[in-house]
Amino acid sequence: MKHEMKIAGLTRQLPLCKVADDLYIGAFIMFGDAQITVACAKELLARAPKDYDYLLTAEAKSIPLIHEMARQSGASTYFVARKGMKVYLTDPIHVKVRSITTQREQELFLGGEDAAKIRGKKILIVDDVISTGESLHAMEQLVEQAGGTVAGRMAVLAEGAAQQRDDIIYLEKLPVFHADGTVQE
Repeated sequence: MKHEMKIAGLTRQLPLCKVADDLYIGAFIMFGDAQITVACAKELLARAPKDYDYLLTAEAKSIPLIHEMARQSGASTYFVARKGMKVYLTDPIHVKVRSITTQREQELFLGGEDAAKIRGKKILIVDDVISTGESLHAMEQLVEQAGGTVAGRMAVLAEGAAQQRDDIIYLEKLPVFHADGTVQE
């Protein structure tokens, strides 16, 4: 089963993936789709708040998006919160998170050098899809721990209850689905 969507002027077929017996989500994967990545970055930047210093995302699906947003905006630096401790992350800060797509508790890490650059700065948080808001909340906590402030929250798609939030800028609404592929209201 697939769900057809128009995103940033492009049509894509999103495969439906089971999360629970009667909860399926449309899988939006930017990896390998340069055309959608470039188009979404352009559209998000057009809607982005003008007053921010750096972009931040969580590993991994949003990395191409944030890279393209940085490239298009002329930013020389952006930050990626890692989903595991890496040897090159000196003096890291971290938070726990449980996203709908991972379905288990994880940790997000930000190296001490990156955290120092965030201190006193306005950070624009970017993600591919915001659903439960757990990953978004974890990134907000990292920004706060680092001493920065959240300048805004953006995503390509808002799924489910995230569509009702007025603190997220997004391009399109992504419904959630029943096991038979019909949209849940």
